[in-house]
Amino acid sequence: MQQEALGKYSFGVGDRFAQQAAAQIAAIQLAEKQGISITPVWNKSFREHSITGSEPIQTREAVDEAVRKLNWNKSYFVDADHINLDTVDRFMDCSNYFTIDVAEYIGRAAPDEDIRQFVDGNKKYIGELSVHDSIPAFHISEEMLVRIAGKYLYASKEAGKIYRHIRDTKKGNAFVVEVSMDEAESPQSPPELLFILAAMSAEDIPVRAIAPKFSGRFNKGIDYVGDVDRFRREFEELLAMIRYAVAEFGLPEDLKISVHTGSDKFSIYPIIRNAIKKYDTGIHVKTAGTTWLEELTGLAEADRRGLALAKDIYSKSHAKLDELCADYTAVIDIDPGELPPVSMVNGWSGKEFAATLRHEPDCPSYNPHFRQLLHVGFKIAAGMGDAFLSEVKRNERIISKNVTENLFTRHIKRLFME
Repeated sequence: MQQEALGKYSFGVGDRFAQQAAAQIAAIQLAEKQGISITPVWNKSFREHSITGSEPIQTREAVDEAVRKLNWNKSYFVDADHINLDTVDRFMDCSNYFTIDVAEYIGRAAPDEDIRQFVDGNKKYIGELSVHDSIPAFHISEEMLVRIAGKYLYASKEAGKIYRHIRDTKKGNAFVVEVSMDEAESPQSPPELLFILAAMSAEDIPVRAIAPKFSGRFNKGIDYVGDVDRFRREFEELLAMIRYAVAEFGLPEDLKISVHTGSDKFSIYPIIRNAIKKYDTGIHVKTAGTTWLEELTGLAEADRRGLALAKDIYSKSHAKLDELCADYTAVIDIDPGELPPVSMVNGWSGKEFAATLRHEPDCPSYNPHFRQLLHVGFKIAAGMGDAFLSEVKRNERIISKNVTENLFTRHIKRLFME
């Protein structure tokens, strides 16, 4: 198992079909040449493995092969993404990064005695709490502590159980812990995040990344939807609170925010870039799903056969719209009336299909509804089995070019260089 540092900047570069690791490393290497060091983390969840019929070991094998092929000699990780006690064991032998998802436990009541002890242990923060000169003080009350404990303490203790199970099973092999709350129903406020981290510290979880739920919508494969000024204030407050919590609770010094569904959030990338510079902190951004869309774009651009397959996937996705979106209601917002009719798409050229799918906001053909549907349409491609994968492999050159360009130009450059 790798034991290198996660690094200040890291990217979740997951891959639905375990085909694009080399193209993703190539993008990271381009960043290295520009003086930006990014640690790649390949993530694929239990849900995605179940849909595609794959096993976690296949992700590890594909990544290790790409690392050898491109002579990548720096840190890299394989993430057991969004795991809990029911699913984690499947990832133990091949993962060195574990994203513990506690969203389903938020709101469950911890025992009254645990809540009382938590509140008593944090009473010293009652009053006006200042965490950074540039951030207005937060007012902390005992009632707030009780409310936060009632909402998040059980989830934090569950994270502790999962962490200790991983630690005991790994038997000394190093791994990174991330805790995810991004699929919760409501955003976490900065004071909530502070006391969540206090609870995790009490559980001795060496959390290195934490994924809160932000305000606004982080829909799959498209730009941020929400008030960008509110996001700016919120993001800076959360960064400041994390820095404060690290010093206050003895958490790992490199603890950083993880932005889930972070691909394509072009309107807030400048905010994130400026904030991490201001607070001299790291960032982890998960961009997994956008890789599959670059495969589909490449197929459409390749030749008649590839385009026919891309059109078939759209047709079948269109017919199963509700079914495909059922598991993604919090991160998908499709207006069926804005989807082009299948008959129209069937008449498109590869250039037209790609222009409608590719996330270039200034392009008049770009359609975010079309893009979101195909984002979840990977389930259709998964059901095609070798018929899909063989076409991806046959068109590796154009697809890998798209994957590298998308990750480097649209994501890395916008987050760290512009």
